[in-house]
Amino acid sequence: MDMYQNFANLLEKKGLTPYKVSKATGISCATLTAWKNGSYTPKLDKLSLIADFLGVSIKDLTTGITNGDRLPILGEIACGSPIFAEENIDGYANPCYGIKADFCLFAKGDSMVGARIYDGDLVFVKKQPRVENGEIAAVLVEDSATLKRVYLYPEEGKLILSPENPKYKPLVFIGKELEAVQILGKAVAFQSEAR
Repeated sequence: MDMYQNFANLLEKKGLTPYKVSKATGISCATLTAWKNGSYTPKLDKLSLIADFLGVSIKDLTTGITNGDRLPILGEIACGSPIFAEENIDGYANPCYGIKADFCLFAKGDSMVGARIYDGDLVFVKKQPRVENGEIAAVLVEDSATLKRVYLYPEEGKLILSPENPKYKPLVFIGKELEAVQILGKAVAFQSEAR
C-alpha cells in the first residue's frame, strides 16, 4: 500500500476529505493532489501536521512505507544535559520514504520539545561537520552527545548550543572550549512512536 493510499484510508475511516485536512493544516489542496499523483512526497513537518490533525502517529500515517535503507541506531542522545554517546549499534531502523540519513539516535529528555522532538523519538542524522545557524544537530561535547540548535559565531570565537525548552539554558563555548565540541551531523528527521 502506498503512503497516499494509507492516508486516504484514514480519511475514509474518519469521514474526512482532503479539503478538510487542507483547511485544518494549512497544506494546500494542490500539494495533497500532487502527493496523490506521485509527483510530491510530503516532508516530515507536513506529515507531522497531518498526523496530529488525524490523531495518529506519523508511523500510523506512513505504515509500511520505508525507503528500503536500514540505518544503524547508535544508542541515545541527550535532549537535556549531555549523556555519553554509545558508539555501539543498538539495532537498525527503517526510515520513512524520503528521509536521507546516515544513522539514528534515540532522543532522551525534554529540552527539544519546542521543536517537536520528544523523549524516546528516533532522530535521523546526516553526517556532516557543519550546519547552518539555527539548524538542529547532534553534537559531541568531549565524550557526551547532545541534540541542540547550533549557532556559531566564528568572528567572536563562540558557539551556542540552544535548547527548545525555556527551562534549559543554552550551552555556550568560547575560545579554547570550542576544541571540545564536534558536530556529528544534522538532524534531518524524527519518528515518534505514538504522537
